[in-house]
Amino acid sequence: MGGGIRQLETVEQLLKAGIERVILGTAAVEAPKLVEEACRKFSESIIVGVDAREGYLAIHGWRQETGLKTIEFTRSIVQRGVKRFIYTDISRDGTLTEPNFAAIFELVTAIRLPVIAAGGISSLSHLKVLKQLGVEGAIVGKALYTGDINLKQA
Repeated sequence: MGGGIRQLETVEQLLKAGIERVILGTAAVEAPKLVEEACRKFSESIIVGVDAREGYLAIHGWRQETGLKTIEFTRSIVQRGVKRFIYTDISRDGTLTEPNFAAIFELVTAIRLPVIAAGGISSLSHLKVLKQLGVEGAIVGKALYTGDINLKQA
């Protein structure tokens, strides 16, 4: 679960309620010590959401550009104990074009930790390429609604 989570108490409440993993996005940029504490306390249950446009991080629901390079930020937050990421190319999200394979591969090879990819996924072949790139998983949205991807086939 993610979105607007900016306090350790909220993370703890969600996990106690049965949520398996909590996604921290904006908080990872604005309060990296919170992420460090959450990772120390809840380890594998913490995921950092990396929302990027043209190689730069965006926060606050994609509305604010940070000027931080995605790879540099991700490498730095790994030092805080993060073990898993969701990477969304926000310029492709909902477009049904294709994922930003180059950026995803760059991230996977830079951090060598599990990455879940999102943005632009619209075919089974996209999922196969993502698997070949070493991605742990994929978030498929619009392609399910349009029927471009059949969940049973995926």
